[in-house]
Amino acid sequence: MHQFNKEEISRIIEMAWEDRTPFEAIKQEFDLDQAGVKKLMQKELNSGSFLVWKKRVRGQIGRAHV
Repeated sequence: MHQFNKEEISRIIEMAWEDRTPFEAIKQEFDLDQAGVKKLMQKELNSGSFLVWKKRVRGQIGRAHV
């Protein structure tokens, strides 16, 4: 995985938390796919926050395909 600086990590986390930002936007800006975002979030967030984020993402993906 690419080594991101603190500002980039902060921006990726911010984008990942935003309901309106698709993974494709993160991929385009940082060349980080959905699996890479998940790894970064798991590494950078505490376990409780990561679980909340993961649950939100699953809900968004489910709604997008309905």
